[in-house]
Amino acid sequence: MLSKDLIYAFRSLRKSPVFAITAVVTIALGIGTSTAIFSVTNTVLLHPIPYKAADSLVLACSDLRQRNVKDFPLSDADFLDLRNGAKSTFEDFAAVNTGRGPVPQADGTPEQVRVAGVSTNFFRLMGARIAFGRDFEDADGLPQPPVPQAGVAPAGPPPPQLPVFAILSHGYFKRRFGGNPSAIGQALPVPGGPSPIVVGVLSPGFELLFPPEANMEQFPDIWFAARITYDTANRNNVQWRVIGRMKPGVTMERAQSEADTITEQLRRANLVARTADQYIRLEPMKQHLVSEVRPAILALMGGVIFLLLIACANVANLMLVRASMRERELALRTALGASWWRLVRQTLAEALVISALGMAMGLALAQFGIDALLQIAPENVPRLNTIHIDPAVLAFSTLAALVAAALFGVVPALSSACPDIMRILRASGRTAGLAGGMLRNGVVVLEVALCFVLLIGSGLMFRSFLAIQRVDVGFDPHNLLTFQVLGNVGDKPFTRQAFMRQFHERLAALTGVRTAAASFPMPLAGGFNPIRWGTIEALTDQSKFQAADLQIVLPGYFEAMHTPLIAGRTFTEADNTPDRNMLIVDQALASKAFPFQSAVGKRILFRVRTPEAQWGEIVGVVAHQRDVSLATSGREQLYVTDGYMNHGAAGWWALRTTGDPAGYAGRVRDEIRSMGAQLLVSDVQPMDALVVKAQAGTRFSLLLIGIFAAVAAVLAAVGLYGVLSTVVRQRTAEIGVRMALGAPPSSVFRLVVGFGLRLSITGIAIGLLAALELTSVLKSMLVGVKPIDPVTFGAMAVLFFLIAALASWIPARRAASLDPVEALREE
Repeated sequence: MLSKDLIYAFRSLRKSPVFAITAVVTIALGIGTSTAIFSVTNTVLLHPIPYKAADSLVLACSDLRQRNVKDFPLSDADFLDLRNGAKSTFEDFAAVNTGRGPVPQADGTPEQVRVAGVSTNFFRLMGARIAFGRDFEDADGLPQPPVPQAGVAPAGPPPPQLPVFAILSHGYFKRRFGGNPSAIGQALPVPGGPSPIVVGVLSPGFELLFPPEANMEQFPDIWFAARITYDTANRNNVQWRVIGRMKPGVTMERAQSEADTITEQLRRANLVARTADQYIRLEPMKQHLVSEVRPAILALMGGVIFLLLIACANVANLMLVRASMRERELALRTALGASWWRLVRQTLAEALVISALGMAMGLALAQFGIDALLQIAPENVPRLNTIHIDPAVLAFSTLAALVAAALFGVVPALSSACPDIMRILRASGRTAGLAGGMLRNGVVVLEVALCFVLLIGSGLMFRSFLAIQRVDVGFDPHNLLTFQVLGNVGDKPFTRQAFMRQFHERLAALTGVRTAAASFPMPLAGGFNPIRWGTIEALTDQSKFQAADLQIVLPGYFEAMHTPLIAGRTFTEADNTPDRNMLIVDQALASKAFPFQSAVGKRILFRVRTPEAQWGEIVGVVAHQRDVSLATSGREQLYVTDGYMNHGAAGWWALRTTGDPAGYAGRVRDEIRSMGAQLLVSDVQPMDALVVKAQAGTRFSLLLIGIFAAVAAVLAAVGLYGVLSTVVRQRTAEIGVRMALGAPPSSVFRLVVGFGLRLSITGIAIGLLAALELTSVLKSMLVGVKPIDPVTFGAMAVLFFLIAALASWIPARRAASLDPVEALREE
């Protein structure tokens, strides 16, 4: 029976190609966009992370609550204390840290590789499989023998240093050794340290999943077994990201309680931990991974659901119009014995056919949309490389099609199932009552309300994007080329100093280069970590220490970056030595440390290279730079010279050029090659590209929500136009009578436009109330604007009012131009 209904529905739709194509394309837009965004939601938020028993994995994050520092790495001693002290709730803890460096290829030329240091139990904890060789053993991570202290005569010959062991990623194994298992047991040459011995190769596909702000490499090439020392005197040197696996049946609350006990012991034993109010916070690994992108993805998912509802409402209106045009046919079928259920079934069959065709077209649109999303999505969306249409996405698309069919098919079906047979058969032409008129008006109001909410969201994102464009980043990003130099620039401080000076001079001498400078880290390139600083009050009360982002710079850095000097002076070559504790601070730190007075010449305590804080003299105050994000101002900033760090630490370079900075990349690489075969240039890009990348999240959300809102506005306008056109057609006789009795065309025009605007105003009012509640979900995505912004709400109301006026104008103009004689004769 269903098959006959579907065949009849398909034939019926073939006879109305305009209606069928319009309905199918409308539903395809709704299903396609919702399927594309759901594929992102499914992969990022719903799929389990690719580790063994991933739901039991948690991250141990160190928060320094007194200094407003979150998600700080742990020290060797903190990691071991947690691992040894939480045995009742955790099976084990593992530690990992990553970085980059040059490694010689087979021909001796350097290649940049991603490296990771891990505790020996890391792969067992994560469930990674070894393809060749063996996993790390506990003995591979035993601490190195202690080095005799300076000035103390050794009791005998120094103990030999233990070897370093490494496991290769499958990709690097194939690239470096051609997949030859003889690589197992070989020593891998690494500049500046002992050559690690390769003991194993990972199976393909293993990856590290951390949020971008953790600065962790996703696909390390070489994994080293870390020889972790339990050194309680060095708790300030933090480096480890720590992952734990809870025992079966243990709740997060119980695990956190045990971690709280360990944290309290740490605070009692360590002054810095106590005064900084260190807190080890446990968070499910998957939740931590998606915490930054979850609000944006959920907001986009909500947006496409709204768009799907608008598409359904539009098709429902089309079907109501179609039902009104088929009133006589349905009445005749009822008179001839067709039951109401037969009529309902037939209308629902048409809805199913439309939905099925819309789903097929929507899946093609969804694949196109996924490909486009992968091109424009920001880097902070995890697992982008795995987003695709899988069985779960197909199930969602099928469910969306069925729900859509129900939404836009049930109301027209019920509306046409019980026709007033006598009234319809007595009537003639288009003077018959408009079946479902109130329903159609209500559907249009719903469309307008949903569309208005999307318009508000796109307006808020647009204002956020404008705010980010106007952010003062604290330097001039234009005509600035940035790059990183990797490799061993010298074993001794004086050789590193000579390299830095020579390289700086050669870069500055390039034709077209105005100034050259170096820094570590580079603004907007990542890698910033806080250090503690304080005024004289911190000597007696260490809780007064606060956190600032540290930057190591060469003299001339602020001039090259065009960072404004607020007071004092910038660094000179005389400051670029290890024995000069000269500091430059940003305006934010200066105002906090010495409010309402000059900070130049004042001293503050800071800890960079010594276990305890030492005094430094402020010689200059500069403008605050946006180092990490354009959306937030970030922490205060403190600058020391490269020489203070014994030279060579400032590995990021910046060239201020007279022309397009990208055109200087080749010359920079040539200079590096001429300086040494073991040096490598990476991340060569204009600073403008880093600024654009920092805007990517807001731009991505603006683009998608803007597209949804534009499509929704078009659909809502088409729905309003359809209703008014039908009203004009159905009320042709009434309009003819009005005009025959002397009503001027302008009054008819106002009648139709007024009806359309009343529907729109009702929808805008409902949408406004909904937006007041719903825009709060955008709060974490907004910059420089509040979720309830009167300017945005008012502008979007005016915009849609103009859209509604345009949609009403065409049918109103047609009504006003009717010839009353022709209208009455036609009726």
